[in-house]
Amino acid sequence: MTVDITLIEEDQVTGPSGAPVTGVMPSVPRRRRRPGRFVFLRNSKAVTGLVILGFFTLIAIIGPWIAPYDPSAQSDDILQPPSWEHWVGTTHLGQDVFSQLIVGTRGVMVVGFVAGILATFIGVVVGVTAGFIGGLGDESLSALSNIFLVIPQLPLIIIIAGQLPSAGGLTVAIVIAVTGWAWGARVLRAQTLSLRKRDFVEAARANGERTWRIVMAEILPNLTAIIASGFVGTVTFAVLSLITLAFIGIGSGGEWNWGTILFWAQSQLALQRGAWWWFIPAGLCIALLGMALTLINFGIDEFVNPRLRSTGLHARTLRKRGIRPRIGFTPVVHRAPSVSAKAGTSAKEDRA
Repeated sequence: MTVDITLIEEDQVTGPSGAPVTGVMPSVPRRRRRPGRFVFLRNSKAVTGLVILGFFTLIAIIGPWIAPYDPSAQSDDILQPPSWEHWVGTTHLGQDVFSQLIVGTRGVMVVGFVAGILATFIGVVVGVTAGFIGGLGDESLSALSNIFLVIPQLPLIIIIAGQLPSAGGLTVAIVIAVTGWAWGARVLRAQTLSLRKRDFVEAARANGERTWRIVMAEILPNLTAIIASGFVGTVTFAVLSLITLAFIGIGSGGEWNWGTILFWAQSQLALQRGAWWWFIPAGLCIALLGMALTLINFGIDEFVNPRLRSTGLHARTLRKRGIRPRIGFTPVVHRAPSVSAKAGTSAKEDRA
Protein backbone atom coordinates (compact mmCIF):
# COMPACT_ATOMS: atom_id res chain seq x y z
CA MET A 1 0.00 0.00 0.00
CA THR A 2 1.44 3.37 -1.02
CA VAL A 3 0.14 6.73 0.12
CA ASP A 4 1.13 9.92 -1.72
CA ILE A 5 1.47 12.96 0.48
CA THR A 6 1.48 16.42 -1.11
CA LEU A 7 3.42 19.03 0.82
CA ILE A 8 2.35 22.58 0.00
CA GLU A 9 4.42 25.59 0.97
CA GLU A 10 2.20 27.89 3.04
CA ASP A 11 3.79 31.13 1.82
CA GLN A 12 3.09 30.11 -1.76
CA VAL A 13 -0.67 29.62 -1.47
CA THR A 14 -1.62 32.04 1.35
CA GLY A 15 -1.50 35.78 1.62
CA PRO A 16 0.05 37.90 4.37
CA SER A 17 -3.01 37.45 6.55
CA GLY A 18 -3.03 33.72 6.13
CA ALA A 19 -6.09 33.69 3.85
CA PRO A 20 -5.89 31.52 0.75
CA VAL A 21 -4.98 33.25 -2.49
CA THR A 22 -7.83 33.17 -5.00
CA GLY A 23 -6.26 35.09 -7.86
CA VAL A 24 -3.01 34.99 -9.75
CA MET A 25 -0.21 36.73 -7.90
CA PRO A 26 3.36 37.22 -9.02
CA SER A 27 5.74 35.42 -6.74
CA VAL A 28 9.46 35.10 -6.55
CA PRO A 29 10.52 31.52 -7.20
CA ARG A 30 12.20 29.96 -4.22
CA ARG A 31 15.41 28.06 -4.53
CA ARG A 32 15.02 24.44 -3.63
CA ARG A 33 17.68 22.76 -1.65
CA ARG A 34 19.46 20.12 -3.58
CA PRO A 35 19.86 16.77 -1.86
CA GLY A 36 23.63 17.05 -2.11
CA ARG A 37 26.26 14.59 -3.16
CA PHE A 38 26.24 12.65 0.11
CA VAL A 39 22.59 11.67 0.28
CA PHE A 40 23.48 8.31 1.83
CA LEU A 41 25.09 10.02 4.83
CA ARG A 42 21.89 11.99 5.47
CA ASN A 43 20.13 8.76 6.36
CA SER A 44 19.98 8.38 10.14
CA LYS A 45 19.97 4.57 9.96
CA ALA A 46 23.09 4.48 7.79
CA VAL A 47 24.94 7.01 9.96
CA THR A 48 24.09 5.12 13.16
CA GLY A 49 25.24 1.83 11.65
CA LEU A 50 28.47 3.34 10.33
CA VAL A 51 29.28 4.88 13.72
CA ILE A 52 28.83 1.56 15.53
CA LEU A 53 30.76 -0.34 12.86
CA GLY A 54 33.54 2.24 12.98
CA PHE A 55 33.76 1.87 16.76
CA PHE A 56 34.18 -1.91 16.53
CA THR A 57 36.71 -1.49 13.71
CA LEU A 58 38.75 0.89 15.85
CA ILE A 59 38.65 -1.56 18.77
CA ALA A 60 39.78 -4.34 16.43
CA ILE A 61 42.79 -2.28 15.36
CA ILE A 62 43.99 -1.04 18.74
CA GLY A 63 42.45 -3.75 20.94
CA PRO A 64 45.60 -5.76 21.78
CA TRP A 65 47.38 -2.56 22.88
CA ILE A 66 44.63 -1.18 25.11
CA ALA A 67 43.56 -4.45 26.77
CA PRO A 68 44.34 -4.13 30.51
CA TYR A 69 45.31 -7.82 30.91
CA ASP A 70 46.38 -10.78 28.88
CA PRO A 71 43.10 -12.50 27.95
CA SER A 72 44.57 -15.95 28.70
CA ALA A 73 46.33 -14.99 31.94
CA GLN A 74 44.95 -16.70 35.06
CA SER A 75 44.64 -15.14 38.49
CA ASP A 76 43.22 -15.78 41.95
CA ASP A 77 40.14 -13.59 41.27
CA ILE A 78 37.82 -16.45 40.29
CA LEU A 79 34.32 -15.63 39.06
CA GLN A 80 34.43 -12.09 40.39
CA PRO A 81 31.65 -9.68 39.36
CA PRO A 82 32.49 -6.36 37.66
CA SER A 83 34.76 -4.16 39.75
CA TRP A 84 37.35 -1.40 39.34
CA GLU A 85 40.08 -3.96 38.75
CA HIS A 86 38.05 -6.07 36.31
CA TRP A 87 35.43 -3.93 34.57
CA VAL A 88 33.45 -6.88 33.19
CA GLY A 89 34.35 -9.47 35.82
CA THR A 90 36.44 -12.61 35.58
CA THR A 91 36.03 -16.23 34.47
CA HIS A 92 36.37 -19.49 36.40
CA LEU A 93 40.14 -19.26 35.92
CA GLY A 94 40.41 -15.63 36.92
CA GLN A 95 40.75 -14.39 33.34
CA ASP A 96 39.64 -10.84 32.61
CA VAL A 97 36.45 -10.88 30.48
CA PHE A 98 36.91 -7.28 29.35
CA SER A 99 40.32 -8.08 27.87
CA GLN A 100 38.85 -11.12 26.12
CA LEU A 101 36.13 -8.96 24.58
CA ILE A 102 38.58 -6.35 23.32
CA VAL A 103 41.11 -8.81 21.93
CA GLY A 104 38.38 -11.02 20.44
CA THR A 105 36.96 -8.13 18.43
CA ARG A 106 39.85 -8.33 15.95
CA GLY A 107 39.14 -11.95 15.04
CA VAL A 108 35.46 -11.22 14.41
CA MET A 109 36.08 -8.15 12.26
CA VAL A 110 38.94 -9.71 10.27
CA VAL A 111 36.88 -12.78 9.34
CA GLY A 112 33.87 -10.65 8.44
CA PHE A 113 35.71 -8.20 6.22
CA VAL A 114 37.99 -10.75 4.55
CA ALA A 115 35.05 -13.00 3.68
CA GLY A 116 32.99 -10.01 2.52
CA ILE A 117 35.74 -8.62 0.29
CA LEU A 118 36.62 -11.97 -1.31
CA ALA A 119 33.01 -13.05 -1.86
CA THR A 120 32.05 -9.64 -3.26
CA PHE A 121 35.02 -9.64 -5.64
CA ILE A 122 34.20 -13.11 -6.98
CA GLY A 123 30.51 -12.26 -7.27
CA VAL A 124 31.21 -9.03 -9.17
CA VAL A 125 33.60 -10.71 -11.61
CA VAL A 126 31.31 -13.65 -12.32
CA GLY A 127 27.99 -11.78 -12.27
CA VAL A 128 28.98 -8.76 -14.36
CA THR A 129 30.93 -10.88 -16.85
CA ALA A 130 28.03 -13.29 -17.32
CA GLY A 131 25.48 -10.52 -17.74
CA PHE A 132 27.55 -8.43 -20.12
CA ILE A 133 29.03 -10.99 -22.51
CA GLY A 134 25.91 -13.20 -22.86
CA GLY A 135 25.83 -16.30 -25.00
CA LEU A 136 27.74 -19.43 -24.07
CA GLY A 137 29.83 -17.61 -21.49
CA ASP A 138 26.70 -16.44 -19.71
CA GLU A 139 25.25 -19.94 -19.63
CA SER A 140 28.50 -21.45 -18.31
CA LEU A 141 28.93 -18.90 -15.54
CA SER A 142 25.24 -19.13 -14.63
CA ALA A 143 25.54 -22.90 -14.30
CA LEU A 144 28.61 -22.44 -12.09
CA SER A 145 26.66 -20.00 -9.90
CA ASN A 146 23.78 -22.45 -9.60
CA ILE A 147 26.15 -25.19 -8.45
CA PHE A 148 27.64 -23.05 -5.69
CA LEU A 149 24.21 -21.70 -4.81
CA VAL A 150 22.97 -25.10 -3.64
CA ILE A 151 26.08 -25.96 -1.61
CA PRO A 152 25.19 -25.80 2.12
CA GLN A 153 27.67 -23.31 3.50
CA LEU A 154 27.52 -23.81 7.25
CA PRO A 155 27.74 -27.65 7.18
CA LEU A 156 30.67 -27.41 4.76
CA ILE A 157 32.42 -24.93 7.05
CA ILE A 158 31.83 -27.22 10.02
CA ILE A 159 33.30 -30.21 8.15
CA ILE A 160 36.38 -28.31 6.99
CA ALA A 161 37.00 -26.72 10.39
CA GLY A 162 36.49 -30.09 12.08
CA GLN A 163 39.02 -31.78 9.80
CA LEU A 164 41.52 -28.97 10.41
CA PRO A 165 41.68 -28.46 14.18
CA SER A 166 44.31 -25.77 13.74
CA ALA A 167 42.22 -23.88 11.17
CA GLY A 168 42.03 -20.23 12.14
CA GLY A 169 39.72 -17.39 11.26
CA LEU A 170 41.26 -16.82 7.84
CA THR A 171 40.46 -20.41 6.82
CA VAL A 172 36.84 -19.88 7.83
CA ALA A 173 36.76 -16.58 5.93
CA ILE A 174 38.12 -18.18 2.74
CA VAL A 175 35.59 -21.05 2.92
CA ILE A 176 32.75 -18.57 3.42
CA ALA A 177 33.97 -16.46 0.50
CA VAL A 178 34.35 -19.45 -1.85
CA THR A 179 30.87 -20.76 -1.05
CA GLY A 180 29.05 -17.46 -0.51
CA TRP A 181 29.53 -15.50 -3.74
CA ALA A 182 26.86 -17.21 -5.85
CA TRP A 183 23.79 -15.30 -4.65
CA GLY A 184 25.41 -11.92 -5.20
CA ALA A 185 26.59 -13.01 -8.64
CA ARG A 186 23.03 -13.93 -9.63
CA VAL A 187 21.70 -10.54 -8.58
CA LEU A 188 24.49 -8.68 -10.37
CA ARG A 189 23.97 -10.73 -13.52
CA ALA A 190 20.27 -9.81 -13.60
CA GLN A 191 21.04 -6.11 -13.12
CA THR A 192 23.78 -6.18 -15.75
CA LEU A 193 21.39 -7.76 -18.27
CA SER A 194 19.04 -4.81 -17.76
CA LEU A 195 21.85 -2.26 -18.09
CA ARG A 196 23.75 -3.53 -21.11
CA LYS A 197 20.99 -2.46 -23.54
CA ARG A 198 20.48 1.01 -22.06
CA ASP A 199 21.03 4.05 -24.25
CA PHE A 200 24.16 5.26 -22.48
CA VAL A 201 25.81 1.84 -22.87
CA GLU A 202 24.87 1.67 -26.54
CA ALA A 203 26.21 5.19 -27.02
CA ALA A 204 29.52 4.25 -25.42
CA ARG A 205 29.72 1.15 -27.60
CA ALA A 206 28.95 3.22 -30.71
CA ASN A 207 31.73 5.66 -29.80
CA GLY A 208 34.21 2.79 -29.96
CA GLU A 209 34.80 2.45 -26.23
CA ARG A 210 36.56 -0.73 -25.20
CA THR A 211 34.67 -3.39 -23.30
CA TRP A 212 36.59 -2.96 -20.06
CA ARG A 213 36.04 0.81 -20.26
CA ILE A 214 32.28 0.34 -20.67
CA VAL A 215 32.12 -2.07 -17.76
CA MET A 216 34.22 0.09 -15.44
CA ALA A 217 32.73 3.47 -16.32
CA GLU A 218 29.14 2.68 -17.30
CA ILE A 219 28.07 -0.61 -15.68
CA LEU A 220 29.81 -0.80 -12.30
CA PRO A 221 28.86 2.72 -11.09
CA ASN A 222 25.20 1.78 -11.52
CA LEU A 223 25.75 -1.40 -9.48
CA THR A 224 27.52 0.23 -6.54
CA ALA A 225 24.57 0.13 -4.15
CA ILE A 226 23.77 -3.51 -4.94
CA ILE A 227 27.43 -4.48 -4.51
CA ALA A 228 27.55 -2.68 -1.16
CA SER A 229 24.38 -4.41 0.02
CA GLY A 230 25.77 -7.83 -0.93
CA PHE A 231 29.02 -7.03 0.87
CA VAL A 232 27.17 -6.12 4.07
CA GLY A 233 25.12 -9.32 3.89
CA THR A 234 28.22 -11.45 3.43
CA VAL A 235 29.97 -9.78 6.36
CA THR A 236 26.95 -10.47 8.56
CA PHE A 237 26.86 -14.14 7.58
CA ALA A 238 30.62 -14.53 8.07
CA VAL A 239 30.51 -13.02 11.57
CA LEU A 240 27.61 -15.22 12.63
CA SER A 241 29.28 -18.31 11.14
CA LEU A 242 32.53 -17.68 13.02
CA ILE A 243 30.69 -17.13 16.31
CA THR A 244 28.59 -20.26 15.73
CA LEU A 245 31.67 -22.41 15.07
CA ALA A 246 33.44 -21.07 18.15
CA PHE A 247 30.33 -21.52 20.30
CA ILE A 248 30.00 -25.21 19.40
CA GLY A 249 33.73 -25.75 19.97
CA ILE A 250 34.94 -26.14 16.37
CA GLY A 251 38.06 -24.39 15.20
CA SER A 252 41.20 -23.12 16.82
CA GLY A 253 40.73 -22.70 20.55
CA GLY A 254 43.81 -20.47 20.86
CA GLU A 255 42.21 -17.53 19.04
CA TRP A 256 39.91 -15.35 21.10
CA ASN A 257 36.63 -14.08 19.72
CA TRP A 258 33.16 -13.46 21.08
CA GLY A 259 32.05 -16.99 20.26
CA THR A 260 34.95 -18.43 22.26
CA ILE A 261 33.84 -16.44 25.30
CA LEU A 262 30.31 -17.81 24.96
CA PHE A 263 31.67 -21.34 24.54
CA TRP A 264 33.58 -21.24 27.81
CA ALA A 265 30.69 -19.55 29.60
CA GLN A 266 28.29 -22.26 28.43
CA SER A 267 30.65 -25.13 29.16
CA GLN A 268 31.31 -23.87 32.70
CA LEU A 269 27.58 -23.32 33.44
CA ALA A 270 27.89 -19.56 33.84
CA LEU A 271 24.10 -19.09 33.74
CA GLN A 272 23.48 -21.63 36.50
CA ARG A 273 26.27 -20.14 38.61
CA GLY A 274 24.88 -16.62 38.25
CA ALA A 275 27.91 -15.30 36.37
CA TRP A 276 25.87 -13.06 34.09
CA TRP A 277 28.89 -10.85 33.30
CA TRP A 278 30.53 -13.78 31.52
CA PHE A 279 28.04 -14.07 28.64
CA ILE A 280 25.85 -10.94 28.55
CA PRO A 281 28.59 -8.49 27.37
CA ALA A 282 29.62 -10.82 24.52
CA GLY A 283 25.98 -11.23 23.51
CA LEU A 284 25.51 -7.45 23.54
CA CYS A 285 28.55 -6.98 21.30
CA ILE A 286 27.17 -9.51 18.82
CA ALA A 287 23.78 -7.81 18.88
CA LEU A 288 25.28 -4.34 18.41
CA LEU A 289 27.42 -5.43 15.47
CA GLY A 290 24.47 -7.21 13.86
CA MET A 291 22.31 -4.13 14.38
CA ALA A 292 24.97 -1.89 12.83
CA LEU A 293 25.22 -4.06 9.71
CA THR A 294 21.42 -4.25 9.47
CA LEU A 295 21.05 -0.46 9.74
CA ILE A 296 23.66 0.04 7.03
CA ASN A 297 21.76 -2.41 4.82
CA PHE A 298 18.51 -0.52 5.47
CA GLY A 299 20.28 2.72 4.58
CA ILE A 300 21.50 1.23 1.31
CA ASP A 301 17.97 0.06 0.48
CA GLU A 302 16.59 3.54 1.11
CA PHE A 303 19.34 5.02 -1.04
CA VAL A 304 18.64 2.68 -3.96
CA ASN A 305 14.83 2.68 -3.88
CA PRO A 306 13.48 6.09 -5.05
CA ARG A 307 10.37 5.78 -2.89
CA LEU A 308 12.31 4.89 0.23
CA ARG A 309 14.86 7.60 -0.57
CA SER A 310 12.10 10.21 -0.73
CA THR A 311 10.77 9.03 2.62
CA GLY A 312 14.22 9.13 4.21
CA LEU A 313 14.98 12.65 2.98
CA HIS A 314 11.65 13.98 4.32
CA ALA A 315 11.58 11.93 7.51
CA ARG A 316 11.41 15.04 9.73
CA THR A 317 8.47 16.47 7.79
CA LEU A 318 6.64 13.16 7.96
CA ARG A 319 7.16 12.96 11.73
CA LYS A 320 5.74 16.45 12.16
CA ARG A 321 2.63 15.37 10.30
CA GLY A 322 2.31 12.29 12.51
CA ILE A 323 3.10 9.84 9.69
CA ARG A 324 5.49 6.99 10.46
CA PRO A 325 6.52 4.47 7.78
CA ARG A 326 5.80 0.86 8.60
CA ILE A 327 5.73 -2.48 6.83
CA GLY A 328 3.50 -2.29 3.77
CA PHE A 329 3.14 1.49 4.07
CA THR A 330 5.54 3.73 2.13
CA PRO A 331 4.64 7.43 2.22
CA VAL A 332 5.93 9.31 -0.82
CA VAL A 333 6.56 13.06 -0.69
CA HIS A 334 5.71 15.25 -3.67
CA ARG A 335 6.27 18.99 -3.75
CA ALA A 336 3.26 20.96 -4.89
CA PRO A 337 3.90 23.33 -7.84
CA SER A 338 4.40 26.98 -6.90
CA VAL A 339 1.84 29.70 -7.56
CA SER A 340 3.93 31.12 -10.40
CA ALA A 341 3.99 27.73 -12.11
CA LYS A 342 0.23 27.44 -11.70
CA ALA A 343 -0.20 30.94 -13.09
CA GLY A 344 1.88 30.07 -16.14
CA THR A 345 -0.18 26.92 -16.71
CA SER A 346 -3.47 28.78 -16.43
CA ALA A 347 -2.22 31.53 -18.79
CA LYS A 348 -1.30 28.90 -21.38
CA GLU A 349 -4.76 27.36 -21.04
CA ASP A 350 -6.41 30.82 -21.48
CA ARG A 351 -4.40 31.49 -24.66
CA ALA A 352 -5.35 28.07 -25.98
